Amino acid sequence: MNELVNKMTSFIVMDVLERAIELQNNGINIIHMEVGEPDFDVPSCVADAVAQAYKEHRTHYSHSLGDIELRREIAGLYKAEYGVTVSPEQIIVTAGSSPAIMLAMILLCNNGSEVILSNPGYACYANFVLAAHGNPVYVPLTADNGFQYKVNDIKDKITNKTAAIFINSPMNPTGTLLNPDFYSEVAKLGVPIVSDEIYHGLVYEGKAHSILEYTDNAFVLNGFSKRFAMTGLRLGYMIAPMEYMQSIQKLGQNLLICAPSTAQRAGIAALRDKSDYQENMRKTYNERRTYMLERLRKMGFVIPTDPQGAFYIFADARKFTNDCYKFAFDILENAHVGITPGIDFGTGGEGFVRFSYANSIENIKIGLDRIEQYLARSK
Repeated sequence: MNELVNKMTSFIVMDVLERAIELQNNGINIIHMEVGEPDFDVPSCVADAVAQAYKEHRTHYSHSLGDIELRREIAGLYKAEYGVTVSPEQIIVTAGSSPAIMLAMILLCNNGSEVILSNPGYACYANFVLAAHGNPVYVPLTADNGFQYKVNDIKDKITNKTAAIFINSPMNPTGTLLNPDFYSEVAKLGVPIVSDEIYHGLVYEGKAHSILEYTDNAFVLNGFSKRFAMTGLRLGYMIAPMEYMQSIQKLGQNLLICAPSTAQRAGIAALRDKSDYQENMRKTYNERRTYMLERLRKMGFVIPTDPQGAFYIFADARKFTNDCYKFAFDILENAHVGITPGIDFGTGGEGFVRFSYANSIENIKIGLDRIEQYLARSK
């Protein structure tokens, strides 16, 4: 077996979810606050577009870069929201954003290349780097700095092997927004930036910026799963510098063929939608965010920085435990609430747990009541 597989970590949130499903199959009611999946149905225009695509027999291969109508709409989104000009020929549409991450890593990494990542940060980034025969290099983020990157810390990690710097804003697991000054400074480092912008559109405080506002030496990852609640339709994309597109297309043709054709029609409909669906979803998330922040703090969790985007709260649980992995699974087994141990996001997450508010306010209230009762019993 490939030795790289042994170097990879499991995705602990999936371990939590899979154990939760086992408990559910045994008749136990579980409140899910572990997974980062919207609980909303897709917009009606998306459902209609999928049905229409099947009716019109749009079930065949598309262009390897993606439906040109969809790529034009994506370019239009970045023009409208960030004022940047992107050619449709700079975009490859993928089956979710994960394949886009994989394409970027294969493109940029040689054997032994280094990719700079945050710690804590999204659990899977490091494994994509390893799969591309690269080495993750970590920059620690701290709660007292609002889990913000410091550019000087990144500079200290840059070597002649550095292939890319990974950034994510709003960030998973903290919900942090990177500030404009950081973008300006990191863009000057001369290293390709891989910017995961999957949670754009779900911002409650401040404004999300795209790395493309600051540099063209960047690879933007985005998709439809979070912003449009289209997780199961598997639709994402990458925006890349034009000089790399021939190589990216070659990789895409061989490794991916193309993104799902019916999902691409749904993506066009989502981007053209003029209803209040997305704004209503954002407002609902914000109501849940506000409620959860107040409840968790009253229980004794320390939340160093309020999440500004995404749908996560990263809470310091060291008042209750020195082993967040054991703590999360104990809550699952005894309180029947799924939460994610912070160690899933790197060593910098030890002592923390992540709560997702991608669940109904009714379920959130039940889940937090159960955790409160569990903590009272554990005193």
